[in-house]
Amino acid sequence: MAINITRPRTKSQTPEEGVARRLLDSSAQLSYDPLTEVDWETPLDEDFHGASPEWSTLYGTPYWAELTEAQRKALTRQEAASVASTGIWFEMILQQMVLRDIYAKDPTDDTFQWALTEIADECRHSIMFARGAKKLGAPAYRPHRVAVELGRLFKTVAFGEAAYAAILVAEEVLDVMQRDWMRDERVVPFVRTINNIHVVEESRHMKFARDETRKHLARAGRLRRRIHALLIAVAAYVIVTSMVNRKVYANAGLDEERAVREAKANEHHASMMRSSCAGLMTFLDSVGLLTRPALFFYKRAHLI
Repeated sequence: MAINITRPRTKSQTPEEGVARRLLDSSAQLSYDPLTEVDWETPLDEDFHGASPEWSTLYGTPYWAELTEAQRKALTRQEAASVASTGIWFEMILQQMVLRDIYAKDPTDDTFQWALTEIADECRHSIMFARGAKKLGAPAYRPHRVAVELGRLFKTVAFGEAAYAAILVAEEVLDVMQRDWMRDERVVPFVRTINNIHVVEESRHMKFARDETRKHLARAGRLRRRIHALLIAVAAYVIVTSMVNRKVYANAGLDEERAVREAKANEHHASMMRSSCAGLMTFLDSVGLLTRPALFFYKRAHLI
């Protein structure tokens, strides 16, 4: 069921408020309530994948060739649940960074109100992902302890373009794979609905993140730009390498050590990640955030 909210227009707007107003209008016209839009009642049909099999970390490996179709479906369901759990983790970081950015700002500004709208979206998404992972029959996948602590540090120190560009990196990577999943009839229907909701609503978040990144960089000096370029790249590396927890393999009934080894060497999956991030890398390059130190981490994460 679409959520229809009307908001008063302001008399005069800055360029940033103009963007925020358009996003608020879009949100009023097209937002979703996952509690009613997603079919939570129908039992999980194990004849479906949890994600497009081509996006599996093992697709194209010798191990994948040995798996039965049932094992492949069990694996993609666990992988989809892990991606969802990682999404919750990062959305919690995102919400704290956005709240800190708007703290003590004018609440009558459209930009302030859009930021709160985005946080409300992320709260709904996190609940949606949590329920989706549970329905897929997965445990609570959490990033490695080191990643959790790095995330805690990042959300505390990141500001301006570092915060918004990192948000953009995480959302762009998810966006491309979820666009594939939501159109794939091999994927269990309720996951396709979840992906569709997330893609529609995150497109507005990505627009805002791009505009905020440009705005903050306009007043950033060379040193700050270089430091933040590296910080964003490290954040991207941690986020992307945390998406699929190594425990998904054991929980799908596979040999965890072998699966981890073959997944790390899987050129097909690396190629999928690079192709999904082509537009993102073009944007980062256009705003001067693809420095040589940053490229090192993007390449290690197979984002470029």
